[in-house]
Amino acid sequence: MDVQLLLACSVMMTLMVLLPGPDWAYLIAAGLRERTILPSLAGILLGYLVTVAAVAIGVGALVAAAPGIIVALTLAAAAYLTYLGVRVLRAPPALAAVAPEAAATGRGAGAGGADGEPSARPWLRLLQGAGVSGLNPKGLLVLVVLLPQFTDAAGDWPIPVQLAVLGLIFVGACALVYSAVGYGARTVLRLRPSAMQLVSRISGAAMVVLAVVLVVEQAAHLFGG
Repeated sequence: MDVQLLLACSVMMTLMVLLPGPDWAYLIAAGLRERTILPSLAGILLGYLVTVAAVAIGVGALVAAAPGIIVALTLAAAAYLTYLGVRVLRAPPALAAVAPEAAATGRGAGAGGADGEPSARPWLRLLQGAGVSGLNPKGLLVLVVLLPQFTDAAGDWPIPVQLAVLGLIFVGACALVYSAVGYGARTVLRLRPSAMQLVSRISGAAMVVLAVVLVVEQAAHLFGG
């Protein structure tokens, strides 16, 4: 592959990952509510890996050519984000949590998450994370629409291999940025426990707002153009 093309694609994908979106909101909530973000983060990455595989084998081109599929996925993402956001808003972490040291290690929280409530099973958080990223319109935009534009038909590597490599770079950028986001939320909890409830409510509200924005954008696209 052309090195300059690869670098340009890497920069573009990293910038896209740095833009806050559904993944950010979900991982912030996971960082505040759970003992570890690893199952949630693994789910996010799994969802993108599945999308990368689909794009590499040609499914992405079919999706991009069928606007109705994008609309359906966007509406499904909006509904799922609303569900997750409402859950966070209805049950934010308790302010009566333990001291910062206990919150950081999980002591005093029983068998549950950082807020003392029962923690979701790791496999459930894995599936939730995969649902968030698999339905994330930003991820679909990068992997289905933008990624193919950085391939080189005259290159030594077959197009599917190029798409897979570029997609893996995107997943790697997600792993780095989202690890910082999730563990950053835990740092806020450890250093400023009083901010725990506020940040949790903001992340829950962000999911709902993002869902509304997705629906409004799709409505404007359908009825305005």
